[in-house]
Amino acid sequence: MRPNESWFENGVSPFCLEIQVEHYTQFKDKTAYFYKAKNKSFKKMLPSPQDFSKALFIVDIGQNDVAAVLRKSSFVLQRAALPNIASQFTAQVQNLYQRGARTFWIHNTGPIGCLPVASVKVQDPVPGYLDEHGCVQNQNEIAIEFNRLLKNEIVELRLKLSEARIIHVDMYRAKHELITNAKNQGFEDPFKICCGHHGIGYDVWCGNKANLNGSEVFAGSCANPSKVISWDGVHYSEAANRWIANHIINGSFSDPPIPISRACHKA
Repeated sequence: MRPNESWFENGVSPFCLEIQVEHYTQFKDKTAYFYKAKNKSFKKMLPSPQDFSKALFIVDIGQNDVAAVLRKSSFVLQRAALPNIASQFTAQVQNLYQRGARTFWIHNTGPIGCLPVASVKVQDPVPGYLDEHGCVQNQNEIAIEFNRLLKNEIVELRLKLSEARIIHVDMYRAKHELITNAKNQGFEDPFKICCGHHGIGYDVWCGNKANLNGSEVFAGSCANPSKVISWDGVHYSEAANRWIANHIINGSFSDPPIPISRACHKA
């Protein structure tokens, strides 16, 4: 959401939401320009200028911002940083609306405390640090608070943007349901990392090599990725994403409960 870090510092994408909206604006403007050109080949490759207002704008962003907040020293400071993130989100949705977007499919953030890279660093946790599922409780509380603020922002957006249709998708609930019912859904240990080695004092990210205890270790893929929820400790596996997608597209995790196939239809 925010340009607070760069790829070169820690692998976080420098393309914040504001820049992504600007890229969209440039693409929309160039599409209109080329559509008016005499070269008809452009019309075959690009959408028409009228298509943009009919499109579904899916917005899924914020986990990196929440992760950055969690690096702050105290729970109070962490919570204090969240309203600014939510308001920046709102500003960019309004920018998209001003540029012709009308239908939005907005995801909240997932249970960041359930990411394996968070729990794998925990050794002899004090009572209450982990919840009954093994997730880092205070991290999930921050995610829940961000989602509460985001939901309030969406309510305000619906009042301000009279022509907009905004569908709020509860990704937190969908992902939490998968993680806490992993075995019933055909997956293994929900905290198993398919690609990478992580522990107290070390991280070997997917595709990298490192020397651990005198031996070279290569972080390659596990034998059966289709049975694992977490790909690299942070990102979900293809199989997990497929499960999540299949459970959100029907609208059962959405407010209002509209399936994605009907999202662009006017009520």
